[in-house]
Amino acid sequence: MIPKIDFSTVRFEEPQYLWLLIAPATLLVLWFWQTAKRRGDARQFAHRRTLPVRERFQFFGGLLFWLCLILASASAIVALGRPLARISLVRTAGIDLVILQDGSTSMRVTDVMGNRWQRSMRFLRQIGESISWRDDRIAMALFARISTPQVRLTKDPNTYFFFLDHLSEESPFRLEDDTSWDTNTELGIYWGLKLVDRDEALHGKSPNAKAFVLLSDGQDWSGEVAKSIALAKARGIPIYTIGVGTSNGGFIPEPPRTPTSGPPLPPVYAVLDRASLSVIATAGGGKYFELDRESDREIANQIIEATRSRAGFQGVQEGTEPLYWRFLVLAAFLVAGGALFLHERSELAIQVVGAAIVMLIVTSLTS
Repeated sequence: MIPKIDFSTVRFEEPQYLWLLIAPATLLVLWFWQTAKRRGDARQFAHRRTLPVRERFQFFGGLLFWLCLILASASAIVALGRPLARISLVRTAGIDLVILQDGSTSMRVTDVMGNRWQRSMRFLRQIGESISWRDDRIAMALFARISTPQVRLTKDPNTYFFFLDHLSEESPFRLEDDTSWDTNTELGIYWGLKLVDRDEALHGKSPNAKAFVLLSDGQDWSGEVAKSIALAKARGIPIYTIGVGTSNGGFIPEPPRTPTSGPPLPPVYAVLDRASLSVIATAGGGKYFELDRESDREIANQIIEATRSRAGFQGVQEGTEPLYWRFLVLAAFLVAGGALFLHERSELAIQVVGAAIVMLIVTSLTS
């Protein structure tokens, strides 16, 4: 929201204090009279004295301190009147990020800190800490050979972080289940679209800009994936892919052995498939990122800013804005600036008293 203040609508909640402005106005007139008198005295003094070099006099001398103090007192009195103005808030829509998290067995490979699954969860926490949660929403679905939605589109950060806390250590897809030994990106994207459709069925069409964030170690490109990407692209939803893992890769852990288990299967070696993730991002109108090439914050901010740039105009909201704090800040700057022109100890004492008065005014306004 970008606030625009209409200063023509300024009004005061406590106008009875404004009569005190008579005092700084009177002092300001006296200040101009004293300045003119000082300049006249300086000219007469320079005319009467004869010196081998031209004598220079400060134009204002110590009077600048008093000018700053008079203006600071006037600003503090205006703040006491509690000025208000009407503002217009030009609101843009928020963003909807649908997280598509790979939960297949290859995400248990330990070629990154912890393993690929735990590394993904740390990144998803960063995304949750980077959005505003005011108009922004997040949904999440997990996929392997099958897909399971975890969080519908929500503006409640507690819901999102609750699921992250319970998923942070291990994928809910078990090693011993056959459905875990595959990466069905096509089904993950389909479920992302279903989450969007379900939200529209419940709450109507949202003005928020939408994007899919796909975290995976990759899979071979197939025509089935192309179909789901085409559906997302037709809905105007770009797909940002994030690679988790390394080119060196590692072995997928073996599932637990049971008395009924057959002969052990040969170990499976999994590496990060950058090529397929890059193709998916390009075909989906998004961009490919890779964890640990850039910081999590940089990746999250790039995705959020790119999505927010597509958010539409939501309308203008009218409201009021208190302006007293602006006058208090101005008074503080004037008091601090006046300290630069101090020449006498008595002036320093006056400065301290003035600062104390300003602090009392601030306390009364904020209490």
